[in-house]
Amino acid sequence: MPILLQANNLEKEYSGQKIFSGLSFAVSDKQKIGVIGRNGAGKSTLFRILSGEEEADNGEIIINTDTNIGYLKQSEDWQEKESALAYLQRLSGKPAWRARQLASKFELNDAKLSQEASSLSGGWRMRLRITSMLLQEPNIFLLDEPSNYLDLNTILLLENYLRAYRGSFMLISHDREFLKRTCKETLEISKSGCYHYPGDIESYLYFKEQKLASLIKANESMERQQEHWQEFVDRFRFKASKAKQAQAMIRKINKLEEKRITIEHRAGITRISIPQVPKRSNFALKINNLDIGYEGQAIVSNVDFDCRSGEKLAILGLNGQGKTTLIKTLTGRIPAIAGSFRFAANSRFAYHGQEEMEKMDGQEQAGDYLRRFAAVDLKTEAVLKMAGDFLFHDEDLKKPIAVLSGGERSRLLLAALLLSKPDILILDEPTCHLDFETTEALAFALQKFSGTILFSSHDRTFSSLIADGVIEIKDGGAKRLHDNYNDYVTRLEKRLQKQIQTEETPVDDKFSDRIRYQENRERQKKIQSLEKELEKLQNYKQELLAYFLEHYQDYRPEKAQELEDIKRAIADKEERWLELNDELEKEKNLNSSG
Repeated sequence: MPILLQANNLEKEYSGQKIFSGLSFAVSDKQKIGVIGRNGAGKSTLFRILSGEEEADNGEIIINTDTNIGYLKQSEDWQEKESALAYLQRLSGKPAWRARQLASKFELNDAKLSQEASSLSGGWRMRLRITSMLLQEPNIFLLDEPSNYLDLNTILLLENYLRAYRGSFMLISHDREFLKRTCKETLEISKSGCYHYPGDIESYLYFKEQKLASLIKANESMERQQEHWQEFVDRFRFKASKAKQAQAMIRKINKLEEKRITIEHRAGITRISIPQVPKRSNFALKINNLDIGYEGQAIVSNVDFDCRSGEKLAILGLNGQGKTTLIKTLTGRIPAIAGSFRFAANSRFAYHGQEEMEKMDGQEQAGDYLRRFAAVDLKTEAVLKMAGDFLFHDEDLKKPIAVLSGGERSRLLLAALLLSKPDILILDEPTCHLDFETTEALAFALQKFSGTILFSSHDRTFSSLIADGVIEIKDGGAKRLHDNYNDYVTRLEKRLQKQIQTEETPVDDKFSDRIRYQENRERQKKIQSLEKELEKLQNYKQELLAYFLEHYQDYRPEKAQELEDIKRAIADKEERWLELNDELEKEKNLNSSG
């Protein structure tokens, strides 16, 4: 199996602060690797190094000559007033029909493709960038948080694509469910190196727990032995008859100390405690015939449902349908167009959203920010406990907000909101900047929260742990469903699967015939190109073999390595040649049977 890329002892620092060191791993053909690690571990930095956007301070990257890397980064790269279709064609060099065909797999229709790329909502922009990368036909691609800002439908579509994908990819995600469904291997990155485990995220986390328990047990065993020997030393150190034995015991104790296994600090967040609020027995929110939208133009009409106190409702729907608009209306960020809503009397709500993070005062220290938000009846110990639950300790609390990462700001805002003791929490994508350990700890805490929660989240693990009801926004309306979250996902998966099967059914019309004709033309061109490349490689292989016959007494290791590389390249291209011919044959059989 050819190695597509290899990293050897990579190191990276920013402003004298070590991001990571000792990173060594390799990626071969058809590997699907989930990349995990705490916030700040350097996952995105690693991808920028692998793609050539940044350089490592030390170490090396070896990339196979046949490797074509596709990189889905977090930043956007479209030009001013460029349409979505023009963007796809510019980056991929593919004709419009091919761009439309692949874009349709992510429900980017002609109407979306004709819009300016920069005018699309966050979720549609992510779909566009994914399509752009896939059009470039990489044999390994790097996906940095691809599920961020995607709606549930698109995440399921992307999962289907990744499961069926025959090449390799490395995928950074904080969504445990997404990793579990798409990746067969796991690479965990930390400041001191990385660990490549040949199993999915669930298997790895179980293995990690077992390994941690084993290391702790080994250390405890050594400590007991040291204590036993130390008792002997303390007892006989000053007795002349036992002095030599005591010195020998001291040496043994020191040697055993050298064997002590260093255990990396385990997940900092293990449990989050939310200050409880009084339970209420009436409604938390009543919405009556509400129209929501912008500049007098409704995008969702006749929203009409009640939310009882203590309920935890997930707001779901396609991107651009109005989930964030509903949240912004309920939190007073934008006015309602028609209808009304009201929260229970004397209730307090707290809102977590991207704009709230952007409004944070960069000069304010983290500790002061938490104390400012904390309810008046909470003691300093409770504030420090909440700070610690969200990984803010001692010196961290003195940091100005401006130096905090996106994940740290999100954690700080969440901690502050929970300290304010709201009756109602309204959360818009609260897990976007959180690693999955923090996400799950927060979810378990919110399960026990006695107040009401309305939230929108792309993270299925988080949503399934919290939601006891679903609000679906669809086709300009909003409906309270009686499904629980997992039932809703299962139903949506079945609907999408049926839709995919319908789309894959051959349709005897001119458009589908043209697409198949163009696909076959491209296959034939690739086959001809491969045949020319194979001819050149075979000729050069014969030249190398002739050289070895002529210079059999003069062994040249670089020539021997070159021959091995040529043989591997020939094998890879022959395998691709066979695949393309098989696809052509299947098309011919399909046409003849039709």
